[in-house]
Amino acid sequence: MKNPLKVLSAVAATAAMALGLSACGGTSQASSDTITYWASNQGNSLEDTAAKLQPSLDRFTQKTGVKVKLEVIGWNDLYNRILTAVTSGDGPDVLNIGNTWAVTLQETGAFEPVESALLDAVGGKDRFLKTSWSTGGAEGKTPTSVPLYGLAYNMYYNPKMFADAGIAKPPATWDEFVADAKKLTKDTNGDGKPDQWGFTAAGASVAANSHQAFVRGLQNGGSLFDKDGKPTFDSAAQVKGVKQFVDLMATDKVMSPSDAEISDGSQKVDNLIKGKAAMMFDQSPVKNFDARGFKDWAVAPVPMMAGGASGAEGTQSHVAGINLSVFKNSKSKDNAVKLAGWLTSDAEQIALNKAFRSLPVVTGASSDAAFQTDEVKLKNDALANHALPMPLIAKEGQMETLTGTAIKNLFAKAATGTVSEADIQAALNDANNQMAAAQ
Repeated sequence: MKNPLKVLSAVAATAAMALGLSACGGTSQASSDTITYWASNQGNSLEDTAAKLQPSLDRFTQKTGVKVKLEVIGWNDLYNRILTAVTSGDGPDVLNIGNTWAVTLQETGAFEPVESALLDAVGGKDRFLKTSWSTGGAEGKTPTSVPLYGLAYNMYYNPKMFADAGIAKPPATWDEFVADAKKLTKDTNGDGKPDQWGFTAAGASVAANSHQAFVRGLQNGGSLFDKDGKPTFDSAAQVKGVKQFVDLMATDKVMSPSDAEISDGSQKVDNLIKGKAAMMFDQSPVKNFDARGFKDWAVAPVPMMAGGASGAEGTQSHVAGINLSVFKNSKSKDNAVKLAGWLTSDAEQIALNKAFRSLPVVTGASSDAAFQTDEVKLKNDALANHALPMPLIAKEGQMETLTGTAIKNLFAKAATGTVSEADIQAALNDANNQMAAAQ
């Protein structure tokens, strides 16, 4: 799932004003039987997403008589569009959110609690995968979003490159992963510089970097926050985990220095497709593979520190995905609730997640033949058994920005020089102090 690069500041304070505006404005409606829906970009483009989503909305209209005005919004714009809608009171009836935003947006009070009619419409929480449902809001509070699309990290790799390097199977542990990545890093053009790399990542993606800070920290026995909610970005375990990730470029030299400039995940996918790199971690690249006709790929679990690890140290992904919320000030709330129920029904979960190559978040859809491929089974296993939600705190967005930016800057330093453990400690200490000051 994508994540915000800007944090929500002062929105909670303005939420009451936003909701007050609903009495004199509210969401834009063409008529009482038309609702508006802001959808996140789940396809190869905004147009592709709209084309894949529209048939489901047409079926909804045929079933209920309610028309849906659809707008697909790119991830770079969606979060700020939501904040504007919250503060102005003029937004859609239904919208998608990155599930890591759920607690931050819940704090605004602008979204319908998932209880009573809305909870009934989606069939109750027991229909949903437990890990996905847990992302709907702060622990112990009534959620204000429901899961819609499930995602999780897998490791994708080029099996031909593996065979050429004499590697018989994908790595299961981090040490095996680094060793294989070194074998896969080669100078194929004879100029003394590698032009094939063992691993590729979007080193300038703040969101993706924050995911690695989370996962690598847990695998090493750390966490981003302690049991009292205080940040521990700079603990020994977190420093060790981040160092492992940054060292792929800085010390192990299995990641191209140019990766430090990649902010769009599609560019690392392009590196794999073009044979510039042999491995990557990603949530949902298969739609890009299909669109490009790329066949030389295989999938494996994300390596862990120890093979077969479980619990927090067996984490391979955060609980990634897209959730759905209903604006509390919708002037057609009954119809908005109906749409939420429709999009999370078994039949539409099958259709939509098949179209977007994502995972159903309701157990009743998971048995469909479309979700029995090795790739989906691995992703389902990761989501159900090897994933934890990103910290469910109101300032989650700020946490992502601080940790992700620290790693981005470390990659930038690694691209042109060396990065010491002291550099990593200092960067995470600075991020930790900023987080603590913001709490």
